[in-house]
Amino acid sequence: MSDAHVPAPTSRREQILKEAARLFAERGFHGVGVDEIGAAVGISGPGLYRHFAGKDAMLAELLVGISERLLAGGRMRVEEGGDSPAAVLDALIDGHIDFALDDRPLITLHDRELDRLREADRKRVRQLQRQYVELWVEVVRRVHPGPSESRARAAVHAVFGLLNSTPHLGRPGSLPGRTEMAELLHRLALGAFGAVDAEVEGAVVEGVAASRRAG
Repeated sequence: MSDAHVPAPTSRREQILKEAARLFAERGFHGVGVDEIGAAVGISGPGLYRHFAGKDAMLAELLVGISERLLAGGRMRVEEGGDSPAAVLDALIDGHIDFALDDRPLITLHDRELDRLREADRKRVRQLQRQYVELWVEVVRRVHPGPSESRARAAVHAVFGLLNSTPHLGRPGSLPGRTEMAELLHRLALGAFGAVDAEVEGAVVEGVAASRRAG
């Protein structure tokens, strides 16, 4: 990963979604009008309806779309990771860090606005997220076979919470550079997963010691 800027969107539709995500995250879904989104991309508000049926459609495409991209990216990293579970886990962490650093408005949007989606879209997001979590759980258990499946799943959720905290870490100028921040987040994620193994090992040692004392 580098400090290079993310490539600019390649289509007007992507530009609209990018600006809609930014504005929704900054001012809330109901605090932004279609005309404002249009102005941000240089077209009239009514012109947006050539691309989207309305704000609800934009919100659905943003939240369902990022869930689809995370899952597809995760699957690709697993397939390309070879026979090293540790390398696959590193790749998964790097991919999620790219999302957490480059798509902060979508994290805010998910936290605040998910319940505004239609039920079918909300269920789709949840389904995709569950599949993404289970993808990670399988890899984590290959790297750290000691913890139970439920503990590994809890660790995955905790690491997602850590990585997805980027919108709350302060203004971009007050944080380390992108490369340094990405490396820090990566070390923290690996440390969190390693702590689950360490806890299991500690419990085993304590159990052996207690058995010896009892004997």
